[in-house]
Amino acid sequence: MSSSAGGKVLPALIGALAACVVFGALALAGAFDTKEEQSPGRTAVPTLEAASPSGGLDVAGLYERTRSGVVFVEARGQGQNASGSGFLVDGNGTILTNEHVVDNASEVDVRFGEKGDPITAKVAGTDPSTDIALLKIDPGKVDGQPLKLGSSKNVQVGEPVIAIGSPFGLRGTVTSGIVSGRGREIQAPNGFTIDEVVQTDAAINPGNSGGPLIDERGRVIGINAQIASNGSRSNSGVGFAIPIDTAKKVIPQLRRSGEVKRAYLGVSSTQVDSQIAKDLKLPADRGALVQTIVRGGPADDAGLRGGQRTTASGLAAGGDLIVKVDGQGISDPGALADTIAKHKPGDTVRIEYFRGDQRRSAEVKLGERPDQANQG
Repeated sequence: MSSSAGGKVLPALIGALAACVVFGALALAGAFDTKEEQSPGRTAVPTLEAASPSGGLDVAGLYERTRSGVVFVEARGQGQNASGSGFLVDGNGTILTNEHVVDNASEVDVRFGEKGDPITAKVAGTDPSTDIALLKIDPGKVDGQPLKLGSSKNVQVGEPVIAIGSPFGLRGTVTSGIVSGRGREIQAPNGFTIDEVVQTDAAINPGNSGGPLIDERGRVIGINAQIASNGSRSNSGVGFAIPIDTAKKVIPQLRRSGEVKRAYLGVSSTQVDSQIAKDLKLPADRGALVQTIVRGGPADDAGLRGGQRTTASGLAAGGDLIVKVDGQGISDPGALADTIAKHKPGDTVRIEYFRGDQRRSAEVKLGERPDQANQG
């Protein structure tokens, strides 16, 4: 995955995971919808009526136009409860939320509005690699209007947005802000990376997970998923939303089969620049420098090699430098991931790479991505 406009945020925790890393002066904590969090019930919360920092955004009007399509999600399973948010994507009872909200749930209910009764929902499909899940309810019990899906591709930093959801179980809550960054990277529940993530300063808190990030035209541009936290598990002005364009690619597959199957190469790699190329005496200053190879994975079977020694900067040196896949230039790990993602498990690709200063190639039969990033 790539970071096209502002760097990487890896890893960020999700749900009830319990590790963290330093992000500047902050520790990233996946402060959303822990399994221990209990819903406080039907507490009504007044909505914000002030304009966003960008000025001129009619938050109250935008909220009124979109709030009916947002639901409160309650999940129960294995003796634990989780709560979050979600939103209607069609008139047939299909609801989009985060996978980590309903992970391992045996029972799921949704509620429309601040006083709505619980409606039984079926988990129609999940994709831990993008932290997206589809829920299905009886169309006859739909009590809201589907939200319009926009595009995250051309979102600009500084654009005004609102977030609607149920932070701490407080249904009907809206916050406003701007898109404060784009092209971020966060960690998915299964350890893989989600790229092109939208960053916002709209207040996002536990319980907002799965709710929509909405632009000034009332279109969903992201699914609120994670926050950067100082350890208090509360908003610190840095929230992350899964790009809606990613959801658009995943939804059809979840509708068909309930899961997403992805092609898998079985390598981890790092970006190369002119300084790294100079320090490691690489023959090119662009490409994906292989750090590790999954034992028994497709790349391993094809003879590719990972790093052999660790440098003072923490890089694994001595691995193959991938520069092309099927004749297409690879500028960085993001380009490699994107290219592999266009294929299906079982496809064969031709990979060109440097080992030392010798250019080589290999035919690699792609596998199916495992359920967890650390699995072979």
